[in-house]
Amino acid sequence: MSEIAQKEGGGGKGASKGRKKASTRVDMTPMVDLGFLLITFFMLTTTLSKQQIMLLPMPNKEKDKPKTESEIKESNAMTVILGENDQIYWYISKNRVPDFHTTSYDPADENGIRKVLLEKTKNPDMNVIIKAMDKASYQNVIDVIDEIHIVNAQHYALIDITKDDEELVKKQSAVNDAASN
Repeated sequence: MSEIAQKEGGGGKGASKGRKKASTRVDMTPMVDLGFLLITFFMLTTTLSKQQIMLLPMPNKEKDKPKTESEIKESNAMTVILGENDQIYWYISKNRVPDFHTTSYDPADENGIRKVLLEKTKNPDMNVIIKAMDKASYQNVIDVIDEIHIVNAQHYALIDITKDDEELVKKQSAVNDAASN
């Protein structure tokens, strides 16, 4: 049992001889019990944060296996280009001519990337190709992959952007700037 004890007064000059000071005693055991109860309470009521992971299939690095490239029909390939300042572009080529569009990350937008992915991936053979420009943020890449998982698209790939795609984005940006002025 823990306690705080005070020294009894008395023996010094000026102290009265007939009166004794009562010792003050405080039992600290309930305080220790209260401390452990509070620690237990806070440990049980806090939520432990779970690590958020994203499973991303990676290519096999075995050198012995021959490379096999699958042929994809032009109409079954949707290309999503991630630009700077949270810009997102997409197109599906028809006869080597891309049908180029601009969209947003907003799920409430009727022309947002989620709605586009939902509509286009109704075709189970649709392949979504993600291309990020140099000034695109990592968060944009993760957002698009999240949207692909939300709409349950089966086939997607993350590849390098080509010069042709960069030219398409420049032309679309020029058209958007001209339209806003």
